[in-house]
Amino acid sequence: MKITHKIIIIDLEATCWKNEVPPKGQESEIIEIGLSVLNTETGEITQNQGILVKPTRSEVSPFCTELTTITQQLLDEQGVSFEEAIEMVADQYDPKEHTWASYGQYDLNMLRRQCRNRNIPYPMGEDHINVKTFFTQVRGLARPTGMNGALNILNIPLEGTHHRGVDDAKNIAKVLNWCVQNY
Repeated sequence: MKITHKIIIIDLEATCWKNEVPPKGQESEIIEIGLSVLNTETGEITQNQGILVKPTRSEVSPFCTELTTITQQLLDEQGVSFEEAIEMVADQYDPKEHTWASYGQYDLNMLRRQCRNRNIPYPMGEDHINVKTFFTQVRGLARPTGMNGALNILNIPLEGTHHRGVDDAKNIAKVLNWCVQNY
């Protein structure tokens, strides 16, 4: 694990369904890329952004909207293509040059899979921190806990809306900062 001066935290939201199985002809795809940048020396979160992504191979289900607050209409009006979103990440964050982090392996796997399936170059560097594992280790927990559980253990209030990438990235950055300070 490589802890650098600047760590990019990513939290993805994707289309989802109540029974976890996409309707025929649809597949789970990224609808929001939440990003935060943690300065590990000061603990400051220097950037926080959510990039809304228009799905092309699925539609936002009522269950997905209930979970994330993201509607199909919001994405139709404000979303960009997945290709544009990846270009924005590459241009604004220079991610190949920095360690990046996510809470668990889902975001890493989902981003790799969607880039591969769309023939888009994977934008992230090789240095990845699984904050869920790191927190479990540093806190000495018997088993991993979710992001909300980690915030509760640390007495850090949840900021924003849980399951919104922009807000979860910032909350994960707070957990990661605690880990770095107590490592």
